[in-house]
Amino acid sequence: MLSNTSKYAIRALIYLELYSSPEKKEGIKRIAGELGIPSPFLGKILQVLVKHQLLDSAKGPHGGFYLKKPAVDITIMEVIDMMEGEGFFDSCVIRTTPCDANHPCSLHHKLGPLKGKIKTLFSTETIADLAAEFREGKERIRI
Repeated sequence: MLSNTSKYAIRALIYLELYSSPEKKEGIKRIAGELGIPSPFLGKILQVLVKHQLLDSAKGPHGGFYLKKPAVDITIMEVIDMMEGEGFFDSCVIRTTPCDANHPCSLHHKLGPLKGKIKTLFSTETIADLAAEFREGKERIRI
């Protein structure tokens, strides 16, 4: 459902919430290695997150990335909108052109309520919520 770009961005933010701070920055190689994400691809994602001021970075031997914005203030939907563009959940899952109530695709009326629930969930769940689930070790959650 989500692109790897969005998934990697969400996972990187959770990782940084768990393991970094302004005093303890995490390097891209370590993040990529821990999460199994190709380093060049992760670098591009992290730069987008820096541009949108979710992260900050520092260069040098003790450099790396850390959350600039509190994890409790970063919703999953905010990250998806940054990575996919706003309106991602409004696009048709079958057609390459938009569909709506006046011009529906064959799944429009069945998926509409589900997409609405997913949007609501992603708009209320934060990086802090997901990190808390990981910290508590619920059902062997992995980042």
